[in-house]
Amino acid sequence: MMRDMTALLRASPVFAGLEEGELAFISGCGWNVHFREGDTIFKFGEPADRFFVLRGGTVGIEIRAPGRPARRLETLGEGEVLGWSWLFPPYTWQFDARALTDVRATAFDGTCLRDKCDADPRLGYELMKRFAGIVTARLQSARMQLLDLYGHPL
Repeated sequence: MMRDMTALLRASPVFAGLEEGELAFISGCGWNVHFREGDTIFKFGEPADRFFVLRGGTVGIEIRAPGRPARRLETLGEGEVLGWSWLFPPYTWQFDARALTDVRATAFDGTCLRDKCDADPRLGYELMKRFAGIVTARLQSARMQLLDLYGHPL
């Protein structure tokens, strides 16, 4: 099992280039999951105790406003990371996530990984840089959606 999880990590862009020992260290925090089309993966405000690396299928990141239908901000697919709220207090989801198709993913326990990063600060810093890039890209995507929504024609 450990060898299989390490191979999955090695194939993931977020973990690419890490040393074998680091991948083995991280792999103890992961397990494989499956979601069916239409399943809610997480909801805004719920505890964010994990993240996912998608291995197949697509997931919609959505935002809801009272009295309005959900608005999709982004669609994620194979190789992408779903969820970063596990990394920042108060560890609650900031959006909703829904499986748009059947989804195969590797889930990672956020507390386990934060503890491992505390135990190995160099690895923790490396992962923080990688997740900071993901957060930045997602915020840019949300910004573009807002410009679309509230933009005015010239």
